[in-house]
Amino acid sequence: MFGLSKLFSSKSVQKQPIFAALAAYRSAAFAVGIDESFIKNITQNDDKSLTITLILPFAAQSEMPMVAEHVTNALKVAVTVSATVELKESAKFKTIKHIVLIASGKGGVGKSTTAVNLAGALHSEGAKVGILDADIYGPSIPMLLGLVGAEPITKDNKQLQPFDANGIKAQSIGFLVPSDDATVWRGPMASGALSQLLNETDWGELDYLIVDMPPGTGDIQLTMSQKVPASGTVIVTTPQDLALADAQKGIAMFNKVNVPVLGLIENMSHYICSHCGEANHVFGKDGAQKLAHKHGVPVLSHIPLAIDIREYSEQGKLIACDNTAAISKTYSAAARLIASTLYYQQHHNSVEIVITDD
Repeated sequence: MFGLSKLFSSKSVQKQPIFAALAAYRSAAFAVGIDESFIKNITQNDDKSLTITLILPFAAQSEMPMVAEHVTNALKVAVTVSATVELKESAKFKTIKHIVLIASGKGGVGKSTTAVNLAGALHSEGAKVGILDADIYGPSIPMLLGLVGAEPITKDNKQLQPFDANGIKAQSIGFLVPSDDATVWRGPMASGALSQLLNETDWGELDYLIVDMPPGTGDIQLTMSQKVPASGTVIVTTPQDLALADAQKGIAMFNKVNVPVLGLIENMSHYICSHCGEANHVFGKDGAQKLAHKHGVPVLSHIPLAIDIREYSEQGKLIACDNTAAISKTYSAAARLIASTLYYQQHHNSVEIVITDD
């Protein structure tokens, strides 16, 4: 531990102990601590407390109170930590730095709900985020974002303007086709429509574009995998054997087209009894863990079967953006892990991502 006499020399701050304390911080997102290159400013206040400002290369703002607690305990000095998010890498697609595909082997596993809440969580973590509804045959994003009936807007008759849903830029075929109509298109037609949506939307600068993929392993998945520089994919499944078997096929497909599988999200993982508080594994237990272990990828999150998620979704709200909802922390942790995995994947290929219980 560092004492006051070592930390301060007259009026100047001895930065090395602070660097060491930040470097020693560990979490699932900060797998190798916080590099001193992340530090923007260190200020010593009149009461000898410290204010540290960071510039993070991935979305993880909500973890700063935990960082502050760690550094405070290490230095024995009151510390506050704030951060802004600024991804350093070049855009991979137009002005979009990362495209993340949210996929599932079958329908009904909560993929779209997971996709919008991950987008909301990334935005809450300080990133510029968009979401593209690539589920051409069953677009859910308009309803989940409270945008049913919204009509597309264009300023120059060339590019569509994305809709703004609480800071998240959104685009969907559901804005172009009446919600009560059926999209009866053959594969090439659907793939072409998706390519137009992606290319002819004025996304502006984005750190992360979340793509809600259709279930399965068909034409649209191949189009997105082969024609778009996706940074990675997240597979959503439930613990059921049937869902896991289909998730296995999804992993195999993305491996064949060289799109990195960032990890699995086990949705409807368990149900917390409102009477006794015990976790009941309604659909099975440890299925995603076994599948993840088989393929050497992490389980990014175990999302419970919770009535709050349904209620928020039906109201067109994102539970991930409500800090008062306990389940929001689950989505936030998954979002931070996805963002940090993309960063470490590009900058520290040898780093092993370890999932903790924090």
